[in-house]
Amino acid sequence: ACLDELDDGQKVMLKLTIPERDDFYADLIADPRVLRVVALSGGFSQAEACEKLARNHGLIASFSRALLQGLTAQQSDEEFTATLRASIEKIAAASAS
Repeated sequence: ACLDELDDGQKVMLKLTIPERDDFYADLIADPRVLRVVALSGGFSQAEACEKLARNHGLIASFSRALLQGLTAQQSDEEFTATLRASIEKIAAASAS
């Protein structure tokens, strides 16, 4: 549906793939009817997804697969926590652009 067809006060949240062109969703992100534009990691590695996300201002992450990258059942609790913490920090930093 087109944003212009929304009722007054109605807002949407969009979950889209990371665009190839930087700031491709800028007009959507700036639209007052859009609460958030959330990016899927799209099968990219965590590093590549974070790099692409950081170049798209106002886009935030929805990176469940990238978040789990590097985690294994064989890790100790400390290793698991450290790996997860590092992933969260990288993704949060990329979302802050």
